[in-house]
Amino acid sequence: MSTYVIVHGAWHDGSLFEETAAPIRAAGHQVHLPTLAGNRPGDAKSSGLDDAISSLVDYIGEHGLQNIVLVGHSYAGMVISGAYDRLPRGTIRRLVYWSAFVPNSGESLDDMVADFMKALFDEIEQPDGSVELPFVIWREAFINDGDATLAQSAYERLNPQPYRTFTDKITLSSNPATWEVGKSYIHSQEDIALPASLPWHPRLSEKLGLYRYVLMTGGHEACFTAPDLLARKIMDAGRD
Repeated sequence: MSTYVIVHGAWHDGSLFEETAAPIRAAGHQVHLPTLAGNRPGDAKSSGLDDAISSLVDYIGEHGLQNIVLVGHSYAGMVISGAYDRLPRGTIRRLVYWSAFVPNSGESLDDMVADFMKALFDEIEQPDGSVELPFVIWREAFINDGDATLAQSAYERLNPQPYRTFTDKITLSSNPATWEVGKSYIHSQEDIALPASLPWHPRLSEKLGLYRYVLMTGGHEACFTAPDLLARKIMDAGRD
């Protein structure tokens, strides 16, 4: 049996993956759902990418986790990449990127999104340093495979995201393609959170070098719309 650590994306927290974790736990695996710095209640929204990475490294260390499958959704691709680079080798058995950003050293999340998205976030940044995803974008691009009721109820569970986590550039000792660790990429076929001209796969997935490709139906927020399917795909991506 494996130990999975599933790391949420922007505007989320760990609790939003409970429905996905349940089938994985039922299969006999251990599952952890940390919430990153910047997304915890009371966290300063001026916190940055390094704070989020450090919080994940600290969580793994404090829980004494070893030989783990580390899963990152969306923005968390940045965070799991930074955590892998900092943790002792052997701590992580496999990295799983689900609809996730894959950075090379010196890149920020903003470097991998469309110019109109960067312009939008620049425009809506709040005085506390946070950005919130407009509902119309959430509805049409992020949770396009869910009905209106689910889209609204899920949106109400999101929280403001520290904008620096998007603009800070990551520093890695080497790029992911060179890492000697198992790597997987889960590709959601209906995910249009990034435009078709800047796709998740293969544009970002190929930066992993050698990796396992796992295909699934659904959009960017399968943790809400298809948690059981997502759980199965995470286990496919994480198996030996």
